Amino acid sequence: MKTNLLNFDLPGLTAHFAQMGEKPFRAKQVMRWMHQAGAADFDEMTDLAKSLRQKLNEQAVVGIPQLMTSQESSDGTRKWLLDVGTGNGVETVFIPEAERGTLCISSQVGCALECTFCSTGRQGFNRNLTAAEIIGQLWWANKAMGVTPKNERVISNVVMMGMGEPMANFDNVVTALSIMLDDHGYGLSRRRVTVSTSGMVPQMDRLRDAMPVALAVSLHASNDAVRDEIVPLNKKYPLKELMAACQRYLAKAPRDFITFEYVMLDGINDKAQHARELIELVKDVPCKFNLIPFNPFPNSGYRRSTQENIRVFRDILQQAGFVVTVRKTRGDDIDAACGQLAGQVQDKTRRQQKWQQIIVEQ
Repeated sequence: MKTNLLNFDLPGLTAHFAQMGEKPFRAKQVMRWMHQAGAADFDEMTDLAKSLRQKLNEQAVVGIPQLMTSQESSDGTRKWLLDVGTGNGVETVFIPEAERGTLCISSQVGCALECTFCSTGRQGFNRNLTAAEIIGQLWWANKAMGVTPKNERVISNVVMMGMGEPMANFDNVVTALSIMLDDHGYGLSRRRVTVSTSGMVPQMDRLRDAMPVALAVSLHASNDAVRDEIVPLNKKYPLKELMAACQRYLAKAPRDFITFEYVMLDGINDKAQHARELIELVKDVPCKFNLIPFNPFPNSGYRRSTQENIRVFRDILQQAGFVVTVRKTRGDDIDAACGQLAGQVQDKTRRQQKWQQIIVEQ
């Protein structure tokens, strides 16, 4: 089987080329061709020796996920379903804004964590994505979106907030992050790459030491009783432990705050009392809040909080001195909004197996 070079960050690719008897600068050349020029054919890499191109054609591939479907929302949001084999597909979303273009990337086929308000969580779990399948989403979207007339990349920000829990696929996610940040890859700033987690505390510590990028925490509740119900991982890592991990992360984070994501569920977590509990919960964690109106999906069992409840909730937090944004719902007409990504997940029975593995390993 040929080696997929998209699975390597620069240190890994350099080591691989050394095994092939090639010098380190060849790895940098190939990295630039793959990730900056979007080349998937070694014959396009014209500054490589013909003998090296022949060797690469015999031994390696630039294996990118194949497009299954493409959709565009009335607001300009674009969603792609990418084939990752054996009947499975993952969704990637591009969100255009006035001053930036954000790509939302998936890290797993499905998700094992079973957050009750999330469509992805209802789909079950198949497997972790490889580093190639993770970075391949950025490769593919970058190619599809092209560049501006000033030769600037359309995708300026990446958020690991698509299908799956990134921290449950730690090694492959870190390799993909390394490629995103590398000047020979996509050259993104650590401040412009965000990893979101439901609260896998040991992996938060590992990420702080290995690849500190911006961190978002899917909080969604102000007390353990509510969070135990809607984010089952909280039973393993309750809020006190999660807040302590957030404080530790900030020691090396590229931003001086944690972003707390908070889906607004009518009658569940959106009362004024919950907002006041939040203020007390995060008092020692520099942070900002991103309130997310719940995006319905079939048989979810939840309703979106009223605009009035969201306004009151926001005002209480703002009056306490917090920066608070209310996320504008984007792409909901193509099921591309937060919490709506479902993809195409086979072998859903593996969810319990993965969940047990997560619990045992921590």
